[in-house]
Amino acid sequence: MMKHRQKRKAKPWLIAIVSIVAVLILGIGGYAFYLFHSVNKTAAEVYKPLKQVKTDTLHTQKAIQPKKENPINILILGVDQRPGDSGRSDTLMVASLNPQTNSMMLTSIPRDTQVDIQGHGEAKINAAYAYGREDLAISTVEKYLNIPINYYVEMNMQGLSELVDAVGGIQVTNKLDWYDEGYYKKGYHYKKGLLTLNGPKALGYVRRRHLDPQGDFGRNERQRQVIQAVIEKEKSVFAIKDVSNILNAIGNNVQTNLTLSNMTEMAKAYLSCSQHIKTYEVKGTPQYIKGISWVIVTKNEFQHVHNMITKMTN
Repeated sequence: MMKHRQKRKAKPWLIAIVSIVAVLILGIGGYAFYLFHSVNKTAAEVYKPLKQVKTDTLHTQKAIQPKKENPINILILGVDQRPGDSGRSDTLMVASLNPQTNSMMLTSIPRDTQVDIQGHGEAKINAAYAYGREDLAISTVEKYLNIPINYYVEMNMQGLSELVDAVGGIQVTNKLDWYDEGYYKKGYHYKKGLLTLNGPKALGYVRRRHLDPQGDFGRNERQRQVIQAVIEKEKSVFAIKDVSNILNAIGNNVQTNLTLSNMTEMAKAYLSCSQHIKTYEVKGTPQYIKGISWVIVTKNEFQHVHNMITKMTN
């Protein structure tokens, strides 16, 4: 992550919000969080604390106060939720921030990962959200990675489209040439090379899966690519003409157990984490079992991921 250049006194605080909080909400809307000081209504709309429920894990619900000396893990949930449907988490990503080492790691978990979900048995990890919302999703990730999840940020995937538009679109480098199956517009040509994407095109870019030779792994890579692209775009945006669009999109599509106070403190304490960003995809073997697509992750791989995140946050 490139260091920012200061031209106006307001910029360091703005970049702090954008660089850190933007990652926590899939890399978008950071400037709007800056406005929470005067727009408390929106902050109240997105706040949703976790339930105090008993789980198999020891870590759940142990949120720590964001401080300069405290590394933290945040679970990012991208939920594809439509009217009348509880939705499943198409995106599961752990953002690990360590202000002591000025570093951050984004760890993607394939949504088809085969796990045992408390009270429901064997299922895909993305079903945890459908069964028990963010509480069960968090406890399931904690169980398999054996790490504490201190906070969560959940976004309806439609909000991704609205927020990309709100910051004026993004640019990404597309590694594959393909025609859309209908996620954006059937037959639309996503050319190989540099693409400029508005909100709907970005959503189609992220959602592509079935024709991707890497399947879920390819989609997860594009999700991380879009996150970093939006962070870079926001770092260069110092004036957004229609802030109301961003606030409306956040209020309608985002939920988190981060309070306004948490976000404010995080923006100050975790700015340095944006200097070094690493990404990792949990490795697994795609398999079809009785006609169902799964990703089989070994115990050794889960332990490897645990070791990486633990080392990174200690």
